[in-house]
Amino acid sequence: MKLKLNFTLLACMLTGAVFAQQDPDMESPAIQKQKIELEAALTGVQEKLVLSEKAYRDAQTKKVKYDTIGLGAWRAEMAVLKAEKKKEQAVFIGKHPDYFISLVALNDVIGPLPANVPALKKLFNKLDSKVQQTPTGIKTKTTLDKFEAVSIGKIAPLFVAPDTSGKSIGLADYKGKYVLLDFWASWCGPCREENPTVVKAWQKYKDRNFDVLSVSLDQTGKRDAWLKAIHEDQLTWQHVSNLKFWDDDVAKLYMIRSIPQNFLIDPKGKIIAVNLRGAELNQKLAELIPESATRK
Repeated sequence: MKLKLNFTLLACMLTGAVFAQQDPDMESPAIQKQKIELEAALTGVQEKLVLSEKAYRDAQTKKVKYDTIGLGAWRAEMAVLKAEKKKEQAVFIGKHPDYFISLVALNDVIGPLPANVPALKKLFNKLDSKVQQTPTGIKTKTTLDKFEAVSIGKIAPLFVAPDTSGKSIGLADYKGKYVLLDFWASWCGPCREENPTVVKAWQKYKDRNFDVLSVSLDQTGKRDAWLKAIHEDQLTWQHVSNLKFWDDDVAKLYMIRSIPQNFLIDPKGKIIAVNLRGAELNQKLAELIPESATRK
């Protein structure tokens, strides 16, 4: 069974192939055999993903009008199943380090939001050198290195970008504060859905050494849409954008391939959490900034 998901319900993602398959020939009998083995190993979890998708779609088609009731629970269920799939892929890769298809599977595990880059690098290093040294293998290593540079524990890369009035704003301006670096766009439904959570967090902690800096991936010629969304969603903190869509310099610096996405940075400039959504954001801030914290 093949899974076809409408990922706009989960996140707004950069589309297109991440890596062009150059070598070896993916249609060769040897690679096709490896592919069949991988599909067989993933059959169980793949069927669960398909059934979950179908159950949610069926529930929606029975409604007179689309709504988001049940969406949160479905997302949570899908997250668990996708994590299960990644574990199965990792097991397959470990058993077949000489397979080129294992490298393909690793890229799927990496995805747009890799959860544990050090573990993924270890998995890559277990692949045979001949697999690592293919063009795709070299690109995979480069990708992992870039993701590692913006992972938890690393110093957040500095940048400067124009705000809504064209004034240059830099991440360095926020040194000494907890700052949520939030990537979004006016056209991204899941981002707009998440905005109320960020608003509540900002309102609660803005006077307690916390701030938000939003980076929009809106497109050239869509400045008005960007500004309208800021106003409609009542996002009263600082916003920047180069209006370059997925080609945004800041987005590329932070390896953004899916939005919404965020990085929580501490007063010393270190990334201490990533992709805090829903209640997770408030929970993390409550741990870091107690009620007794000095207001600034």
